[in-house]
Amino acid sequence: MTVIVVGDLGIDVLVAPAAPPAPGADVSARIRRTPGGAGANTAAWLAHFGAAPTLVARVGDDQPGRDAVAELAAAGVRTAVAVDPDLPTCTVLVLLDPPSTAGGHGERTMYSDRGAAGRLSPADLPGDLLAGAAHLHLSGYVLADPSSREAGLAVLAAARAAGVSTSLDPQPATDPALLRGVLDRVDLLLPNLDELEALTGSRDPGSAWALVEGGAGAVAVTLGAEGAVWVDFHGPQHVAAAPTRVVDPTGAGDAFDAGVIAARVDGADGPRAAAAGCAAAAIAVGRHGARPG
Repeated sequence: MTVIVVGDLGIDVLVAPAAPPAPGADVSARIRRTPGGAGANTAAWLAHFGAAPTLVARVGDDQPGRDAVAELAAAGVRTAVAVDPDLPTCTVLVLLDPPSTAGGHGERTMYSDRGAAGRLSPADLPGDLLAGAAHLHLSGYVLADPSSREAGLAVLAAARAAGVSTSLDPQPATDPALLRGVLDRVDLLLPNLDELEALTGSRDPGSAWALVEGGAGAVAVTLGAEGAVWVDFHGPQHVAAAPTRVVDPTGAGDAFDAGVIAARVDGADGPRAAAAGCAAAAIAVGRHGARPG
């Protein structure tokens, strides 16, 4: 089952402090460089779950970009990657909260430099990209950035014209008005509660019904430790989270997306797909980094 993913490919720099940071202080921390990029993470998890993903992205003409492409290839992901001659490969600094009494890290703050990823354009989309594809997944970061937005809009329109099913993770920075304007091209919307609130004005998962009425085929709302809610024309259905210990939440949403998509492409109904997404997220938060081991 070929799944096309359009999104960022880059590097994450994880900073896990041993104690709460303080202005002017020298705080001991565990710092690691790991593969990243929301689209690339989802593609890697899709390969982990047995799909045949292809990632469309743009990287810099630099060693981090070459390493990022090689790491994806080693994970079983095909790539259609454009190389930007000027801007560097996308880099995200991820600052984790200090460890809790349970021993893991909780929330994280991200500082993003999309670099070359922000220049993804319709010209970077191969003409035969959707030939034989079972599904298209679009990362909202592509739509959020005006400099890459046309590529996102173009691939959604192309998928709709080709009869290929689509999914979209809104991502936190995407303009809600823009998202509502493309709902009729989205078969599955994958927001978290913050993104749902931005789109509907409410954190009640039931408010996702307004997005279905607005044109989305279905909505899978992630609730963190509370699991997820699947909403379609049959109404909302809650799915419990898989039990786990949180080590690093980075990439949990990307893993959830992959779990849901892989299950749907394989024929699962909505609630079973949401359960597969929750199981994938539980694996992701139980380890360091945003990709499967």
